[in-house]
Amino acid sequence: MSQHGKLAILVGGGPAPGINSVIGAATIRAELAGVEVVGIRDGFEWIMQGNTDHVVELTMHGVSRIHFRGGSILGTSRANPTKDPADLERCIASLEKLGVSQLVTIGGDDTAFSAMQLSELGEGRIRVVHTPKTIDNDLDLPPWVDTFGFQTARHYGVEIVQNLMVDAKTTARWYFVIAMGRKAGHLALGMGKAAAATLTLIPEEFGENFGLSQIVDTLVGAIIKRLSAGRRDGVAVIAEGVVLGLDPDELAQLADVEHDAHGHLRIAEVDIGHILKVLVQERLETLGLSSTIVAKNVGYELRCADPIPADMEYARDLGYCAAKYLLSGGNGVMVTMQAGHFVPVPFDEMLDHDTGRTKVRVVDLHSTRYAIARRYMLRVRRDDFDDPDELARLAAAAKMTVDTFREIFEPLVADELPPLQLKILGRNSESSET
Repeated sequence: MSQHGKLAILVGGGPAPGINSVIGAATIRAELAGVEVVGIRDGFEWIMQGNTDHVVELTMHGVSRIHFRGGSILGTSRANPTKDPADLERCIASLEKLGVSQLVTIGGDDTAFSAMQLSELGEGRIRVVHTPKTIDNDLDLPPWVDTFGFQTARHYGVEIVQNLMVDAKTTARWYFVIAMGRKAGHLALGMGKAAAATLTLIPEEFGENFGLSQIVDTLVGAIIKRLSAGRRDGVAVIAEGVVLGLDPDELAQLADVEHDAHGHLRIAEVDIGHILKVLVQERLETLGLSSTIVAKNVGYELRCADPIPADMEYARDLGYCAAKYLLSGGNGVMVTMQAGHFVPVPFDEMLDHDTGRTKVRVVDLHSTRYAIARRYMLRVRRDDFDDPDELARLAAAAKMTVDTFREIFEPLVADELPPLQLKILGRNSESSET
């Protein structure tokens, strides 16, 4: 038998497809090395209280086929041990009481931060590695490296959006699809672009302290532009995080909602889809227009889906590397796979020293990927105001004069990024807009 202490596995934050794949692979790798594995139930919730009763033995036989399934056999929670140093101390004491010397945490940015703090406090007594899990895809990884669970969530999210697009066209209505993404719009953009939704709105494009009217007018402008083309239907995919950039006074008026254990607004409790539906319909009525709009939240349907093969393989690789790294004496890293190779990311490189929290990866609005997505969206654009015929057509659809249309909607394009330019090999100049 190995001289290692036990290896423990813990899941924090929201569910994501592939969690069980990590648990299974890490367990099998550790058992092959003769190391006993235990699963900590419900994240940090119990061990931060000094309670060691919520633990389960993990064996190769018991986990050999769990990688096919969604959810988490260990459960999960958003319990935050970093709010009080005493809670972190109790986590260390609980793990030591269980005979654990190595810990694999599975989670997003909040769980990663807890893992960092635990590793620092443990000072080698408890060695910790973190595996990046979140359907939001917002952990600070290279642009080409997804967090596990993202691709599965996008896959099933696209299926939902596709079905809604057919229903929208059949019934001549609009759908406002609210996708998860508290800090970044990766999931909303991935769903909207792949499904070719009418438009997608993400928090990155609005910045901070903007007015709700900016979102409303963007949606109204898209509806009007669609009407000018003879269509009364459409699907807008909207990242839930757009509400976080609202002017604080407006945000406070939306709803009296709670914050979670990490201090984040529980935006799932802000019915942003219904709010936007009502405000857009009211705005259309002032213009003498009407539209049937249905708000649809898409998120919980995606988090516990069975992982697609890409996430199964990816998460199993991460689980294997997490256990192997700990068994080799490693500590204090986030486990990543980059271009088919294991790359450990030290915890201190994940920390944003300005905020004291883990870094967040947002959508790069200057990327070719986003530029293409934006070009295919149906929304009011800068070049609409440069084309007299198009401008007249839009104003007519909105039942207003050209000057009035310009006054209301031209501010929406003030911050529109320049057209995408593609470099042509062998030429000194760049191509025109694609």
